[in-house]
Amino acid sequence: MRVNRRTFMQGTAATAAAGMFSSSAWAEEPINVASIHDLSGGLDIYGKPMVDAMTLAIEEANAAGGLLGRQLKLINYDTQSNMQLYTQFAQQAALKDKVAVVHGGITSASREVIRPVLDKFKTLYFYNTQYEGGVCDRNQFDTGVTPAQTVEKLVPYAMKKWGKKVYVIAADYNYGQITSQWVKKYVTENGGEVPAIDFFPLDVTNFGPTISKIQAAKPDFVWSALVGGAHISFYRQWAAAGMRKSIPMASTTFAVGNEHIVLSPDECNGMLICYNYFQDLKNPVNEKFVASFLKRFGADYPNITELAMGTYQGFRLWAEAVKKAGSVDRMKVIEALETGISIDAPSGKVTIDPPTHHCVLDVHIAEVADKKLKVLEDFAQQKPADTAAVCDLIKNPTDNQQYVIKI
Repeated sequence: MRVNRRTFMQGTAATAAAGMFSSSAWAEEPINVASIHDLSGGLDIYGKPMVDAMTLAIEEANAAGGLLGRQLKLINYDTQSNMQLYTQFAQQAALKDKVAVVHGGITSASREVIRPVLDKFKTLYFYNTQYEGGVCDRNQFDTGVTPAQTVEKLVPYAMKKWGKKVYVIAADYNYGQITSQWVKKYVTENGGEVPAIDFFPLDVTNFGPTISKIQAAKPDFVWSALVGGAHISFYRQWAAAGMRKSIPMASTTFAVGNEHIVLSPDECNGMLICYNYFQDLKNPVNEKFVASFLKRFGADYPNITELAMGTYQGFRLWAEAVKKAGSVDRMKVIEALETGISIDAPSGKVTIDPPTHHCVLDVHIAEVADKKLKVLEDFAQQKPADTAAVCDLIKNPTDNQQYVIKI
């Protein structure tokens, strides 16, 4: 069959126009979702599992038909533990890649770099990491635990087990500085004392002088809020000095980077921790999730972390809000989330608290035992009471700051 040039061009133009303006073609355009995490650098022990969890969540959503009849496209940005790259990628996600939502940030410093950029360019932001509490920003949702949900539970548990004199060591930035004050508050309220609090930059690897100070102070136990790959050195040096068996330790940062897998049992057995999620939680939703995760990333995957679950839950909450809103429009999704969106997650029921944009969720105390995390006690549906004391975005929707909560 012969077709002259004019007939061919007219037919092609008509076909293109029909495709361009048909609803089916628009439906095929993917919804861009950003993941801004450290896949290299000193904090990659946290970032890699978070990205794995986001990858699985996106793949599950696409396998189920996507959202609003559209597939989802995950765009990963590796910030390399560099604050300048956080700024650069947040702007790129909002302006160039036009993402519907950003899931990202690990440290509080990285969050506070991302947050104003995404506020400015009106791009919805989910921060899925445990943190010190107090952020009050209508454009941001927080799925991680805060001190009122974990520190408040672990302090009295550890004091009852070990004693009332607590020595605190912490990373020298927002999380460590503020969380250490929460530890001191709860220790004091439970009749104890904190003889010292020592802070360490994230790149410190020599803890010899501090170990000597702790030995001299003779506390009943040490509270660790250390963070990152460099700080793993503390646990090794602590064990090498023969201290692990004489002075026990509690933490709300240990194991979120799978430190208990990296270290030997002799270097960390017996430590107490408290989080929203542990891989061995016994419920049907978690058993199905773990099976899917290990099928996707390998049966030898070391451990599904608290931060990985926060990221998975953050995506699920956002997706439910998109379905409820019938749109990826930022304000429509925010309004849907503010109805108190709830999901049955692997960690249990997770519900958005509308006034704070934080989550009501279960927490658990566990013990490190031979590279496993053995759950000892459960606390159902804990509210973000610390942030709730200073933040009410329903009454004050234009509020936009991180409060330093009076302790």
